[in-house]
Amino acid sequence: MRQPRQTTGTSLSPRSSRRNLLFGTAAAGALLATGCTSNENNNAEGDKQAADVADDKPGKEVTIGFAGPQADHGWLNAINQQGKSRAEEYEDVTLVSTEGSNDTAQQIGQIDTLINKKVDVLVILPADGKALTGAGLKAMRSGIPVVNLDRVFNSPQAYRCWIGGDNYGMGLNAGNFIGERLKDTKNAKVVELAGPDNLPLTRERTQGFDDALKNYPNVKKVARQAAEFTVESGQQKMSALLQAESRFDALWNHDDDQGVGAERAIKQAGRDEFLMVGGAGSKRAMQSIQADDTVLKATVLYPPTMAASAIDLARALGQGKGVSGLAELEIPASITLFSAVVTKKNVEDYLPLGFT
Repeated sequence: MRQPRQTTGTSLSPRSSRRNLLFGTAAAGALLATGCTSNENNNAEGDKQAADVADDKPGKEVTIGFAGPQADHGWLNAINQQGKSRAEEYEDVTLVSTEGSNDTAQQIGQIDTLINKKVDVLVILPADGKALTGAGLKAMRSGIPVVNLDRVFNSPQAYRCWIGGDNYGMGLNAGNFIGERLKDTKNAKVVELAGPDNLPLTRERTQGFDDALKNYPNVKKVARQAAEFTVESGQQKMSALLQAESRFDALWNHDDDQGVGAERAIKQAGRDEFLMVGGAGSKRAMQSIQADDTVLKATVLYPPTMAASAIDLARALGQGKGVSGLAELEIPASITLFSAVVTKKNVEDYLPLGFT
């Protein structure tokens, strides 16, 4: 297939799993659109509606501007690669991507450049959703629809569609998994290795985790440390947890990158009396779960495939179409991805989606 004229990056996981996960199949869309009536006129309208969806066949040329993050973390790097490799799969998509930045002023300037280039659609993962809201508003008011990726802008007027992960659900599913594993353990103790407390996503993950544990009266969270999504901070904060608690039954770590450091601290301390649940879904974590030779027994997904799906949505917007699997003529205003729990039982299904 033709490569986008201005893009970099390498191909990642298979496209079929991404599209089916988010949108279903074109046949399902046709069924939704036409299966509820036998009226001929309605069927004809349904057939027209079902056909007016974005699919893999080349259509109207669309130039997508992609303003992603600085790739200083495994998950963020995967976001950039997923978006770029997805665009390469479409003959009718040209991707114009920025270098990526965690600096607000620099990212605003990059988005201004994309607006001035008059791209058809913008995909933006803001370094700071609140601070970048004005950039989204400017694009929308310039007539360029915005797909807001993950970190949400403060105003719904700043984007046409938001797609991202479920931070609360991530904590909830981690807590329920741990609760079920410990439901028969008397006076069970758990600890939490969180992300940066200045980020709303960290607070949402902790809230979901705490809410899940309320369903298990025998399980009590006895300690919490906030790390920085880095290997070094994970090791330092995990060491503090291990020193503070001589025994506990489970650990939830918000991020698989900082989990590398956490596992180092655990190994150095010679501790293995507890189970560990990770977060985000790195390939390393999944391989460890598959081998079943460490305390790490599960990880809760925060899938970077959302960037690939954002390209799908942007292409559909640029072509004025809906998406396969939905009866509506327009793409949704908001899509929240599910935070699946990956264990030894299902890890082979999810391993191709793991990020490095």
